Amino acid sequence: MDDQQLLRYSRHILLPQIDIAGQEKLNQSQVLIIGAGGLGSPAALYLAASGIGHLTICDGDQVDLTNLQRQIIHDSGTIGLAKTQSAKQALHRINPAIHITTIQAHVDAEKLSQLVPQADAVIDASDNFSTRHHVNQACATHKKPLISGAAVQFSGQISVFDLRYDNSPCYHCLYPIDGDQEDMPCAILGVFSPVVGIIGSMQAAETLKILLNIGQSLNGRLLLLDGLTMNWRSVRLNKDPLCPVCQRKN
Repeated sequence: MDDQQLLRYSRHILLPQIDIAGQEKLNQSQVLIIGAGGLGSPAALYLAASGIGHLTICDGDQVDLTNLQRQIIHDSGTIGLAKTQSAKQALHRINPAIHITTIQAHVDAEKLSQLVPQADAVIDASDNFSTRHHVNQACATHKKPLISGAAVQFSGQISVFDLRYDNSPCYHCLYPIDGDQEDMPCAILGVFSPVVGIIGSMQAAETLKILLNIGQSLNGRLLLLDGLTMNWRSVRLNKDPLCPVCQRKN
């Protein structure tokens, strides 16, 4: 790192768990973010500020006025612009030195099979079960850590599925694809804007910890937030021995 980078990241470098070596590792890391909305906004902002060297951001939507109540990476001046381009502009204002790849599309299984192998970690900030299951399948196939978040109304949840390890549960273990889950978007139910900020920021934190191999991740745990009471509940997740996605065959 040059003098400017040492100054920019000095507060990270002061942390003994990170130091110069850890910051250099972040600068060389690549993170894939699925979704540039309420969750993806704070996640991307903190990762860019933290010096992740390469961010790939996927989203197929354009910025709408209704997004601005919670999707803090966008602003009134980017209404009508592709969310990926709006996000790229904001992130480069924060940290012009990082590399940002934008995918203006709702990624499918085929596209994910190309993107996931290149990433060191994957953040699922999407808003529907179909995409979440596609992301989970790709991460299981390529053994990549998946940092998953969701929020609606006053509720949020976050977990890590570190699929580098055979004993890790996956998203399908928690929400089987043939289960009774139903997509109820915030356009119908509403969402309390700080909740997505809390969950998205935690996704960034878990991503950084995984890349640095520090602390204890949320792998095998699901945290549930009640934003009205600010109560957290932790649920232990176990691998489903019959899971068709993550069960390794000998």
